[in-house]
Amino acid sequence: MDELSRRAVAAARPRREEGLVVCENLVRIYQTEGVEVQALQGLDLAVAQGEMIAVIGASGSGKSTLLGILSGQDAPTAGAAEVAGHDLLAMKRRERLEYRRGTVGFVWQQTSRNLLPYLTAAENVMLPMTYTGIKRSRRRARAEELLDLLSVGHCRDRTPDTLSGGEQQRVAIAVANANEPRVLFADEPTGELDTATSDEVFAALRRANEDLGVTVVVVTHDALVSEQVQRTVRIRNGRTSTEVLRRVATGEDGVEVHTAEEYAVLDGSGRMQLPGEFTQRLHMRKRVRLALESDHIGVWPDEAARRARSDAEEAEAAGRGQQAEGGR
Repeated sequence: MDELSRRAVAAARPRREEGLVVCENLVRIYQTEGVEVQALQGLDLAVAQGEMIAVIGASGSGKSTLLGILSGQDAPTAGAAEVAGHDLLAMKRRERLEYRRGTVGFVWQQTSRNLLPYLTAAENVMLPMTYTGIKRSRRRARAEELLDLLSVGHCRDRTPDTLSGGEQQRVAIAVANANEPRVLFADEPTGELDTATSDEVFAALRRANEDLGVTVVVVTHDALVSEQVQRTVRIRNGRTSTEVLRRVATGEDGVEVHTAEEYAVLDGSGRMQLPGEFTQRLHMRKRVRLALESDHIGVWPDEAARRARSDAEEAEAAGRGQQAEGGR
């Protein structure tokens, strides 16, 4: 990696003291029917204040477990996790409740989980304010400001059953921002919506990020959604494995150029996960050969992998030959 790339990664991944959300060697272990399940296996993550990122990963990778811990709904087993100065490992039950009410906001995938069905949209937004002491005279005005900001002001006096799925999720984003949280977490917020409606909901999340200044962390499996943020963090086997950094630059001709670069993530012990498509193509397993060069580290398959690759290429060539012979 050249010096410019190193600086880009350093800028995108803040040091611990600079991060609003910081995880270091985070571990979460569950006991399920006598079987120990390690959902997070030493995960590292840093999110800067004001940033909006997407966390992606296959089912079972640990992304929803991570979100549950950061939002205060679950407790970590070991490691370090801090959000806005709150130590999530040391937090007591009462502190965790206050943290959920005032420091973070949360949006569920299931629209029905976000709103009380017997309250109007404005009343749903006003409800969290009763827990943090916002004056009654201020609650209605703030609720209407949030609904207008997220383009659902017309829904203020309607109950959830009269709203579309996209309107419900945008109202839910307003609810999550009612108490001016430092961080907004969203778990698959567009999972039940079509593409056009998903774009509207994600635009609402972006508006909350830009206009309200809230840091946003979105968990999603939707590649199209993840491409709408500047940084995408991929989790694999309970650890952060790669990050994609997106930038917009203006060339000398005045034309905007969009770029996306993928980086492997180094943890505190210098470990990283090589992308599966890379290792599979080169038949890398168990061990690789390393060499320190002047400006990069070289990674090569070992002898067994080279033989496996050669055998695969010969088999592929033989198959092509048989197909050509059969076509004559």
